[in-house]
Amino acid sequence: MGLFGSRGGRKVIPNDPGLLAAAAENPGGSVVEIDTMYIDDPNGYVPPEAIRGAWLVDSSGKLTGEYEENPRYGAPQDDFSKLTDPDHWLGWLGDDPATAVRKGIEESLRAQVAEAVVEWVKILEPPRFLTGGRRHSEDEQVMLVTRAALAAPFALSVRATQHGRSVLLGVFSWAAVNLSGPGARRDRHWFDLGAGLDWAGDRLRERIYEIDGADGTAEG
Repeated sequence: MGLFGSRGGRKVIPNDPGLLAAAAENPGGSVVEIDTMYIDDPNGYVPPEAIRGAWLVDSSGKLTGEYEENPRYGAPQDDFSKLTDPDHWLGWLGDDPATAVRKGIEESLRAQVAEAVVEWVKILEPPRFLTGGRRHSEDEQVMLVTRAALAAPFALSVRATQHGRSVLLGVFSWAAVNLSGPGARRDRHWFDLGAGLDWAGDRLRERIYEIDGADGTAEG
């Protein structure tokens, strides 16, 4: 685990068997302190904000008493930078692609549990994209985008009355066709829990075909 920066000034080593055992397993490294107010399972996905800081460990596996605070510590926040930072056209998602994808994820969850409340969403890797089009009938130098899709790997926290909080990992996929006509635009979402990006990315083409049926799809 990388160190976070500013020292918190803690010098008294907690008498915590779990902490001491973790230090013994990480000589020369550090052991993070996780705030369980934000995360229920420290052995699952832990958002960076849920880490209070890290205890430094010496080469013999003993805590040094030095503590590095995490400047990002606090309530976990949405992070869609992996979606929006890549230089890929996302105009088919509207003016705010991050909001559109978050809404799609929420709709997928609420289709299963109506009272589900999404606390935060993080896109973990740049998505896989698929884009198809056709030449403009009056200008062959112009390509009209007719269909597009993406597969975005996520981690998220969701609360529901009966189930409490759950942190979920998977891939959210979205395909849209008839983006330039003729006919009405059609969209479909897929919410694949536990899936990997390679698996979901490989299925984008067949998923576009499910709602489109047109040939000539080309990766963008």
